[in-house]
Amino acid sequence: MLSTESILSDLVLDHPASAAVLQRHRIDFCCHGHRSLAEAARQQGLDPDELLREIRAAVERTGETGQPDPRHLSSVALVAHIVATYHEPLRDKLPFLLALTQKVARVHGERNERLTRVEEITRRLHDDLLAHLDREETKLFPAIMAGGPEAAIQAELSVMRTEHLETASLLEELHEATEGFSVPDWACASYRTLFSGLAGLDEDLRRHVHLENHVLMPRFAR
Repeated sequence: MLSTESILSDLVLDHPASAAVLQRHRIDFCCHGHRSLAEAARQQGLDPDELLREIRAAVERTGETGQPDPRHLSSVALVAHIVATYHEPLRDKLPFLLALTQKVARVHGERNERLTRVEEITRRLHDDLLAHLDREETKLFPAIMAGGPEAAIQAELSVMRTEHLETASLLEELHEATEGFSVPDWACASYRTLFSGLAGLDEDLRRHVHLENHVLMPRFAR
């Protein structure tokens, strides 16, 4: 049942529509999903009961029939789903966003000095995440799919957990540097496309990390 004592990671798995509400309030359910909704709300200065009402309304409005539950997938199928749904699109999206960030910072950097910082963070996300995807696909995922040695899987899960925390930190820096992905009235089409793309990246990465942290990892973590 939905309640203020619901654990964030379970809440998002049971009610996927809640993720958008939590993201809107900058509540981290991917790397800090062990908290209750009430605890997370208070940490953000929100009324837990009001936040719960907002989540219930989102769940009722969107409905959730027909959405596959990743917890019902085998580990092999889950890994394939993660690669197809998140890894492959990221390999296209990250270079595109980095190039667009460089262009917007070059053209509009004098008018908005924050764009230089946005470019720096986007580059770090690009470099770190592509290396992270490669490591998962060459070390962790093959070990899981082949039933590899437990010690090897545990070591790779530890690396994954650490790198996920680093990604979450970079996303918060990006949100601050973009002032919540808001664009000024004078922004050109490239500027608007960039910030829309960065907001989408933030959303996709949080769902991606949530899936790995709270569905994949518990199957193997001690």
